[in-house]
Amino acid sequence: MAPIAAAWRFALAYRAKAGFPRRRQPIHDPGDLGLAFEETVVESPGGQLPAWWIPARDGAPGPAVLLVHGWESARDRTLPNAQVLHAAGFHVLTFDVRGHGANAREALPLTTGEFGADALAGIRQLLAREDVTTVGVLGHSLGGVGALLAAASEPRVAAVVAVSTPAGPYRLTRHTFRLARLPLPDVLAYPLAWVTTHVFLRPRGHAVRDVSATRAVRTYRGPLLLIHGTADDVVPPSHVMHLARAARRAREEARRAGAAGTPRVRLLVVRGGQHSWLYEFPRYRGEIARFLATALGGPLEPEAAAVAAEAVQARRLPDAVVGFSAMEDEPGGLRTLVRSIAHRVG
Repeated sequence: MAPIAAAWRFALAYRAKAGFPRRRQPIHDPGDLGLAFEETVVESPGGQLPAWWIPARDGAPGPAVLLVHGWESARDRTLPNAQVLHAAGFHVLTFDVRGHGANAREALPLTTGEFGADALAGIRQLLAREDVTTVGVLGHSLGGVGALLAAASEPRVAAVVAVSTPAGPYRLTRHTFRLARLPLPDVLAYPLAWVTTHVFLRPRGHAVRDVSATRAVRTYRGPLLLIHGTADDVVPPSHVMHLARAARRAREEARRAGAAGTPRVRLLVVRGGQHSWLYEFPRYRGEIARFLATALGGPLEPEAAAVAAEAVQARRLPDAVVGFSAMEDEPGGLRTLVRSIAHRVG
C-alpha cells in the first residue's frame, strides 16, 4: 500500500502546483501590428473572457477564425497568426482563456476541458454574428486540444487547425516527467502518469476521454490540418503522428460505412520548427491560408490567400517576461507543469 499512497500524494501535490498557470497580462494589442480592432468579451461558462475582434476587408461579411492560445500564454501571443489570417481576408476573434491573460486566477485547477469549453463559447459567439458566414478555429498547444474538443461538439465548425498539439492527457503528463528529468523507468512512470492524470482532472469532474485530443480527432470529421515542428521539445512530434493516424483511421472507417464527403486529414511537419513561432515559416503561413480559404469558402481564392499570407512578415513579439531557458520563453510551453516536478513536487 505504501507505493500507492506515495503515488497519490505525488499526484495531489502535482495538481496543487501545476494546475494554475502563471498569468501574464497582454502587453501588445492588434494596433501594434497596424490592425483595426474592437475590445469585446467571450461569454463563456468561465465568465466574461477579454477578447479582441479583428475585422478584415472593412468588415464585409465573410469567414472568421477563432484563435486559441496555449498554457501560460495570452491573446497577444496569437497576434502574429491574426496578422497572417487578416492578410488572407479572414475576420479574427482572439481571447484570453480563463485563468490566463487579463482573467483572474481560477479557484480550481485548469485542464484542457476548460480550453475546450472556452473555445466552444468563442465559436458559438462567432456563429451568431451577422457578418460571419463560416467559422474555423486555430489552436496552439493546449489551445489546439481546446480547438479539437470544441469542434468535436459543434458540427457547424467548418475547419480546424491544430498546432503543436498534445495527443492526450496520459501522454502529456508522462512527457512532463521527462522534461523535468524525473528519474523514473517507464514501468513506474506510466502508472504514475495514469494516477496523476486522474487526480488532476477530478476537481473539474472531467473524464480522461472527454479531454483527449485523440478522441476529439476521431469524432470531428470536418476539414482538419495538423501542424508540428520537428524540433519541438515541449510536445514531441510523435504526438502529431498519433493524432494523424487516429483521425485518418476514423475517417476511413466512416467511408467504409458509407459516409460521404469525409475530408482527408492534412499534415504539415515543419522542418526545424519549434513548439512555438511556427508562423515565422512562410510554408506554415501559406498552408494555413490555403487550407482555410478552401474549407471556409474564401474570401480569397486558395492560392491568392496563400500568396498573401506568405508575404506577411510575421515575427514573435517582444515579451516582458524573460525565462531562464528556451522552454521558459516558449508560449504554451507547459512551464508550471515542469517546474512543479523539478521542484520536488512529491
